[in-house]
Order: sequence, then C-alpha cells, then structure tokens
Amino acid sequence: MTAPPARLVLRTFRVLSRLPAGRRVFSTAYAWQAPYFRSVRPRVLVLGPHRAEVLVPDRRAVRNHLGGVHAIAVCNGLEAAMGALATVTVPRSHRWVPKGMEVEYLARADSDVRCVARTSPADWAAAPDVPVAVHATRADGTVVVRGVIRLWVTERPAG
Repeated sequence: MTAPPARLVLRTFRVLSRLPAGRRVFSTAYAWQAPYFRSVRPRVLVLGPHRAEVLVPDRRAVRNHLGGVHAIAVCNGLEAAMGALATVTVPRSHRWVPKGMEVEYLARADSDVRCVARTSPADWAAAPDVPVAVHATRADGTVVVRGVIRLWVTERPAG
C-alpha cells in the first residue's frame, strides 16, 4: 500500500479539524495506517510541514507498574508525531524510514502526554540522514522525554 499524497493528508486534517470529533476521526484513520500506534490511541492535535503534535491519553493500558505512562508508550507517541510530520513534509518523490531514536527520560509522566516533533527546512539539507527533534510534556508543561528520531530519506525508485 502506498501512502496518500501529503496534500490529501493535510487537507483532510484541516477539513476534519473544523468538525466536532473531526480530529478524533482523523487520528483513528492515522493510527490504522500504522497499526502499532493503535496501542497508545494517539490523537493528532497539530499537523503541518515541519511540525506535528500528538496526544497520548493516560489510561490503564499504557501505565507502568508505578502508575505513570510507560516510557515506551511515550516513545510510541513521539514516533507517531514524527511519522505525521514526515508524511506531510517529505516530498512525494521521496520515501522515508525511521533509522534510530535517542531519548532521555527526564520526569515521570503522570497525565496525558503531548508528543511534539519538529524540523526546520535546514534539517532536511542533511538528507538522507534527517534529524527530527522530539519532546513530550505532561499536562503541567513539564518535559518528560526529549530526544531525536533520525530518518533515512531517499528518492523513490523509478516505476
């Protein structure tokens, strides 16, 4: 299955965002594109070239033995945000795949977690190795995870 064009994804997000429960509908469809994301039920809050924000709701299924949102659930949210950003930023003539993730766990996530992925046009000049800055914050604004997800971006083969 090929990914839908970035214009269609962005236009769909913008249209649905204006409707009641539209972001929830978009988020559900987005999670079906990468089924593993469904485990954290990401909600896409912000989507555009070079920026995406995803909310990972605090619920029993993503908590660790200490009662906080599990670090790997947070990383799944960060990867969901990065994937959304890459989907609408990488040109249709290219493809991308995550190459690696480096993260620091800074504080306990004891609420819903907002996962943010950002790049700048200058970051893409380093292609094929593109760094995507990521961080996650809990409801009070405290950064709980900070890091970089590296993408490998190459031209699609002809045909």
